Amino acid sequence: MQKIRKGDLVQVVSGAGSAKAVQGRVIAVDVERGRVRVEGVRVQTRHLKPGRSAAREGGIVTSEGFIDASNVMLVNPADSKPSRIRFEHRDGKRVRVFVRGGGVVPEPAGA
Repeated sequence: MQKIRKGDLVQVVSGAGSAKAVQGRVIAVDVERGRVRVEGVRVQTRHLKPGRSAAREGGIVTSEGFIDASNVMLVNPADSKPSRIRFEHRDGKRVRVFVRGGGVVPEPAGA
């Protein structure tokens, strides 16, 4: 089980987007590399020629890039502040719990 999952609300605390304290949903998680893609953070622009396989028509395509998972923290919905998380066994299940406050992390909507 991973600490950050697709659909979680996170805040960027270091690196790209940290100066603005950006919060956003996790779009994708790369478990092997330990990286996450957050909406609105590290937006990259590509100029594509017409006829490429991914885009039949040419143009400018923008998409979010990956950032390291250590640079983001889950946002506690109780107070909208970032918090570390830990794993606990509750009712025979392994659940994610916020260190600050002790509440169970809600299941992501997008997952």
